Amino acid sequence: MKSINQIIIVEDDADLNRGLCKALKEEDRNIVSCENLKSAREQIELMPPALVLLDINLPDGNGLTLLKEIKENYPETAVLMLSANDTDADVVKGLEMGADDYVTKPFSLSVLRARVNTRLRSVGGNESKDRIVTGMYDFDFEKMIYKVRGTEVSLSKIEQKLLKILVSNKGITQERGKLVDRLWTDGAEYVDENALSVTVKRLRDKLDDKDRIKTVYGIGYVWVKDDE
Repeated sequence: MKSINQIIIVEDDADLNRGLCKALKEEDRNIVSCENLKSAREQIELMPPALVLLDINLPDGNGLTLLKEIKENYPETAVLMLSANDTDADVVKGLEMGADDYVTKPFSLSVLRARVNTRLRSVGGNESKDRIVTGMYDFDFEKMIYKVRGTEVSLSKIEQKLLKILVSNKGITQERGKLVDRLWTDGAEYVDENALSVTVKRLRDKLDDKDRIKTVYGIGYVWVKDDE
């Protein structure tokens, strides 16, 4: 299953920003454009991205300040710095503060795209079917850490099992009977069919998106794809 990789571009040069958005756009990727630190902070707080493409010189401050904040609060987010400053001191400072890569202007968009793609593969390299990042969600089933918009939520064992089945098969309807069989595997002879409905409702509430898990009447449930 492919995860949705969100990239936030923080660049005050409008033409360059548009060029970066166009160069990095892919079908399974969400690109968010920002031209200052204020809007970038708002977007990151709303939904921590997989990668931030961050200019150093911005109209409302220094990008290195935001770099520090990102690495302190969202250490798994990759940051690729953009700057016209190409002295060794500038490069070293950015890398010492946690930047994952550093590109000086001017640069080739095709080369930058390749470096971004490589970095995203690296970020996702530790992910498997036990780690799924999609939209505003970050689910780590191995560590049992589940985040909604960057905030961790607590799920019961049954809710965790249901979530993994649904999100690992997004867009594919899961039949009620089969879900019950997979969720309650403790040898119980009888499980009240209402137990599944209750579990689904609780999971919807905790995910803060009641439309994400869609009821397919007469059949079961489906995790709705992000573009639906």
